[in-house]
Amino acid sequence: MKAVRVHAYGKRPSVDDVPEPQIGGPLDVIVQVGAAGLCRTDLHIIEGQWAEKSGVQLPYTIGHENAGWVREVGSAVTNVAPGDAVILHPLVTCGLCRACRSGDDVHCENSKFPGIDTDGGMADLLLTSARPVVKLADGLEPAAVAALADAGLTAYHAVRKALPLLYPGQTVVVIGAGGLGHIGIQCLLAMTAARVVVIDPNEKARELATELGAHEVVANGNDLTDSANVVLDFVGEQGAESLGLAMTRRAGSYYVIGYGGAVNIPTIDLISTERNIIGNLVGSYNDLDELMTLAALGKVTLHTRQYPLAAVNEAMDDLEAGRLQGRGILVP
Repeated sequence: MKAVRVHAYGKRPSVDDVPEPQIGGPLDVIVQVGAAGLCRTDLHIIEGQWAEKSGVQLPYTIGHENAGWVREVGSAVTNVAPGDAVILHPLVTCGLCRACRSGDDVHCENSKFPGIDTDGGMADLLLTSARPVVKLADGLEPAAVAALADAGLTAYHAVRKALPLLYPGQTVVVIGAGGLGHIGIQCLLAMTAARVVVIDPNEKARELATELGAHEVVANGNDLTDSANVVLDFVGEQGAESLGLAMTRRAGSYYVIGYGGAVNIPTIDLISTERNIIGNLVGSYNDLDELMTLAALGKVTLHTRQYPLAAVNEAMDDLEAGRLQGRGILVP
C-alpha cells in the first residue's frame, strides 16, 4: 500500500510502498482511509519539534486526523463491522487506567498516538483498535469530517472547557480563523450566547469568519487590550501569545490551543489580576462523539481543499505559505 513516510527531520516526506497492516489482536480494527487531514502539527513533526516528546523511530507514517471505512476487525470487536463509515479519535487508549475510566482519554497512561508516536493515517490503510472508532451518522462522508478528528476535537474541547465562563453578555476573542479557528468559531456560535470577536491578519480568513457569523472581525487586536473574558488562541506563536494575554480582562482566561511560541508573564501579574492560562490537547472520546452530533446537525462544517495522497508536499507548501484556507485533506 502507499503511505506518507518521514525519513529524516528537516526534509519533506515521501510517498512509499509499505506492507499492509494485519490484525494482530482481538480488539484490532483496520480502517480503509477515506481521508486524512493535514495539520500544522505535521509541519512541526517534520521540523523535529516532536522528536524528543514522541520518541518515534524513523521512518514512520504521519497523519493523525483520520476517517474512512472499516475493512477488517478482530474477533472481540462488537461496536463496528466491516463497511461502517467511521472517524477515529486520535489516541488509541487502554481503557483500564484511571484517566480512561474517568473518560479522560487524552491522558491515558498507556496510549498510542497514530501519526505522532506510531504509524498514522496518511496511507491506504490504518491499524487502530475498537476504542477510538466513532461510527458516522448517515450522510456524513469521511472526507467531509476527517479533520474534525483532531483540529475539530481540539477546538471543541477548548470551547467546552470555557463554556461555564461564557454566559450571555460575555466576550470571547478568537485569535486565528484558519484550520482550527474556523471550527472553534462555529462551536462558540452553536454552544454559547457570548459575543464572538475574531482576529486574523489574513483577509480571506476574516471573510470566512464573517461568513460563519462572528459578531466582529478585525485584522489585529491592538484596540482590544483588557477586553475579553475568554481568549481562545488558535495560533500560539509569532506574537499571538503576548497579544492573547494582553486582551484578557482581570480574572479572565487565556486558552492556548495553537503552539510553537512561548508564554512569558511575571508571576506577580498573574496573581494580582487572577488571570488564568489553560493548555488544551485534543479532547475526549465523548467530545468527539458530541462534535459529530453537531456535524450531523449542520452546526459545524469544515472548509476544505482536497489533495491526492501523492500531492502531500504540494499541500504542505500551501499550508506553510498561507495559501490554504480551512483544512487540507489528503485522499488516498
